[in-house]
Amino acid sequence: MVVLAERRSSGAALWAGRLSTFAAVLFVSSGLGHRFGLLETVGFLWILGLVAILALGALILAAAGFFQLWTQGYRGGISSARAVVVALLVLSPFLVSAWRVYEFPQLADISTDVGDPPSLDAAARQRDGGMNPVTAISAAAGAVQSEFYPDITGRRYPLSADRVEELAAQLVLDNGWTFAVPPVAPTDGGDGLIEALASTAILAFPVDVSIRITDEGETSYVDMRSASRYGHHDLGDNAARIAGFLTALDAAVAGAAGPAPGDQPPPASDVPVPTEPPG
Repeated sequence: MVVLAERRSSGAALWAGRLSTFAAVLFVSSGLGHRFGLLETVGFLWILGLVAILALGALILAAAGFFQLWTQGYRGGISSARAVVVALLVLSPFLVSAWRVYEFPQLADISTDVGDPPSLDAAARQRDGGMNPVTAISAAAGAVQSEFYPDITGRRYPLSADRVEELAAQLVLDNGWTFAVPPVAPTDGGDGLIEALASTAILAFPVDVSIRITDEGETSYVDMRSASRYGHHDLGDNAARIAGFLTALDAAVAGAAGPAPGDQPPPASDVPVPTEPPG
């Protein structure tokens, strides 16, 4: 009579599954809490660090589970594989962020005018000691921005400053941003200013935005600034925000201005209509 020994279960595989699941639940719940204002940003950053550690620990334990399966025949291969998948999903935002740190320059304050950027007076009053201070953009940072983001420049529009400010303010609301202070209307030959609070797309980190509209008489000139409240690397987010907003403003201004005279279709009476078929 042959007695088969029962295969032992891998404790490493079991704990790999537990850690990966806990990391995923913690990541999702804290992310939702931060997005809806139930968790402040500094605490959320600490939780993100803990999530990364838990996910990495799950990968290490899963590797140990696979090793025990291969060398000692322990059960737990499915648990280890599941833990690897969940842990990699949790770590994917961290991996993308690491790539963006490598790909984009270390900047956290971007402006279409680095020499005289739009002011962030409301943001300066709202930021505390744990946030990035609102300062002038240094010459070194301006040079780096010009090298990496040469297309981040201001726009001149063939509309009055009042009308451009209306369109810009509407786009702020359309983007889900909130006004930091009521928009300042442009004066004759002067500037109008819109200050707003935006956030990053996924984890909702706060970002201060300032839009300056300069009255040039028959035309208006728009400059924009986007500055992260936390961290010294924006992962390319601020430049993308400015580029996207100004592209949308281009379209809004084009729609408000109407087609140019040369773009009008010819009157129907100017189009020859044959009265009888050719031939």
